[in-house]
Amino acid sequence: KGTIHLFRKSQRSLVGKLTHEFRLVAADRRSWKILLFGAINLICIGFLLMWCSSTNSIALTAYTYLTIFDLFSLITCLISYWVMMKKPSPVYSFGFERFEVLAVFASTVLAQLGALFILKESAERFLEQPEIHTGRLLVGTFVALFFNLFTMLSIRNKPFAYVSEAASTSWLQEHVADLSRSICGIIPGLSSIFLPRMNPFVLIDIAGALALCITYMLIEINNYFAVDTASAIAIALMTFGTMYPMSVYSGKVLLQTTPPHVIGQLDKLLREVSTLDGVLEVRNEHFWTLGFGNLAGSVHVRIRRDANEQMVLAHVTNRLYTLVSTLTVQIFKDDWIRPTLSSVPIANNILNLSDHHIIPMPSLKAADNLNPVTSTPAKPSSPPPEFSFNTPGKNVSPVVLLNTQTRPYGLGLNHGSAPYSSVLNQGFGIPGMGATHGFRTGFTNVPSRYGANTRGQPRP
Repeated sequence: KGTIHLFRKSQRSLVGKLTHEFRLVAADRRSWKILLFGAINLICIGFLLMWCSSTNSIALTAYTYLTIFDLFSLITCLISYWVMMKKPSPVYSFGFERFEVLAVFASTVLAQLGALFILKESAERFLEQPEIHTGRLLVGTFVALFFNLFTMLSIRNKPFAYVSEAASTSWLQEHVADLSRSICGIIPGLSSIFLPRMNPFVLIDIAGALALCITYMLIEINNYFAVDTASAIAIALMTFGTMYPMSVYSGKVLLQTTPPHVIGQLDKLLREVSTLDGVLEVRNEHFWTLGFGNLAGSVHVRIRRDANEQMVLAHVTNRLYTLVSTLTVQIFKDDWIRPTLSSVPIANNILNLSDHHIIPMPSLKAADNLNPVTSTPAKPSSPPPEFSFNTPGKNVSPVVLLNTQTRPYGLGLNHGSAPYSSVLNQGFGIPGMGATHGFRTGFTNVPSRYGANTRGQPRP
């Protein structure tokens, strides 16, 4: 019926898996443009690094790191296309959207590490400033500026476009926004370009190129080589200030935190859900950002026992689905418990009312004339004896006793008080001492209802 494989197939290596996924992405024509820009970017980075070595300019090196960041952004765009092609799996039940969040976080963190490296090299150059050659400094600046702007404006990078709009503004954007308001007050036609805020990547490319142009002019005019180090520090600080808000935003997404701008809307929706018919309580709610622009959440809803689960589930999902695209709702009914009649188990012989009857106990005054069964004598002036259990009043409440009414066997049973020796000889309540049929009555030689009787005598 089938081929039996004695040995399992060897699992694909990590390189093989990456190659398979790359072929899957390369099969889409939309990714060909990104691959083309990636190849041009590698060539451009190679030329810029050679020009940085020939000019001995650390400011051009800091600006070249922005081109390397463009390569990371192209890789992130490819990952975004790959995420759209993949479907959720049993291992990744929410899909693969968090991979592009991780790619954005890694790219911004690497850019900040490059900025810190530039700051460290610049601090060393302040101690011993080398000579800067300006032969290819201006050429490398314009090549890097043209390629960076052309890449940013030609390719729609969905992850970075969302992060740049959702993250908080950098200090560079805030200063440029203040300057733009002043300019737009004079020339209102520029408000569509500079306001409300510029693209941070385009802004840092223009600001870096402007710093390099100032460096070139100052070195050509006055041979002021220290300005190259100052420009490198300025570009590094602008890079760090631009990438830091994006790293914070993507890091919060990876930590599954609730976005601050939707907390008010979520509270309003939860209050509406708690007022639905049949809903008693909404608890254990947790909402987080699954990917860029995709909010996920889970909530427990306690309902009445007579409520319709499917109806409540439909209403809750309809209310929350307007904001939460991936929602998990757990419905459970109220778990109240009915009170029990008795919490102590009742013996089987107590339930048989035909074998028992209730008799009142004699008064305490009548008991004083009788010899007590216990060894402690009762005195008129002393408090009640211990076997009375401190019963209030003159009379003792009725108790349930075994049925000791006279059986029709003609046995003469003494009902008076008897010494301990005679009681033990009769086998009263002592197992293993000749009490063959005294389980129900407590006396020996008295057959019970289910015991053996004398042949010829009728049963009661």
